[in-house]
Amino acid sequence: MTAAEAYGPRARGGVDLDAIVRQHGELVKRIAYYLAGRLPPQVEVDDLIQAGMIGLLEAAQNYTSGRGASFETYAGFRIRGAMLDALRRLDWAPRSVHRKARAAAAALRAVEADKGAAATEAEVASHMGVSLDDYHKILRDALGCQVLHLSESDEDSDAPLDRLADDGPSPEGALFDDRLRQSVIGAIDRLPERERMVLSLYYGDELNLKEIGAVMKVTESRVCQLHGQALVRLRARLAEWTERG
Repeated sequence: MTAAEAYGPRARGGVDLDAIVRQHGELVKRIAYYLAGRLPPQVEVDDLIQAGMIGLLEAAQNYTSGRGASFETYAGFRIRGAMLDALRRLDWAPRSVHRKARAAAAALRAVEADKGAAATEAEVASHMGVSLDDYHKILRDALGCQVLHLSESDEDSDAPLDRLADDGPSPEGALFDDRLRQSVIGAIDRLPERERMVLSLYYGDELNLKEIGAVMKVTESRVCQLHGQALVRLRARLAEWTERG
């Protein structure tokens, strides 16, 4: 059964769901394959597409033209959010991975507070009482779950970045969104240059790790380490937002 069949041929307001799926189905697939390329291999792209289709149909039912954004932009938020929700329910990352990622962020935050400057990987590893090799393994494992780390919460309440795509924000919500955006931008700007470059090439230019390695003249493994370190560092510096519930 397709998502449109599950909802019926038309939903409230006379929305033609079959037409919506035909017109915007490729958007769902693009987002699904983009996310799948950044997730562990056990995550099935078909599961993401199915979840995304539900998000698309919900977007069609809830969208109004007065929002100041095109339907495709609005639907993109809803589609991605539905996929992230599905990933959370799948719980593909072991709890130990999340726990170690949080521990790494806490250690990094403690080191930086103590020295008043960016913490090195060796300093964070030492603070955690693990070898540098073990810390690099934590970064590699965390890289998968960190795709969701700014969109997840340890509780059932809405997570910080989920609120950015919320419908029709109140004045207080708009102020919250603006402060959050500025905090994220500031945290990225303060990253060490190489970590900032990895994020730019990966999320901005959509290069894979191997391609980034070629650009930066380092191994793919080193790019993975830098990427994981950057995301752990962001988690540490955005604790004010990520730890709200």
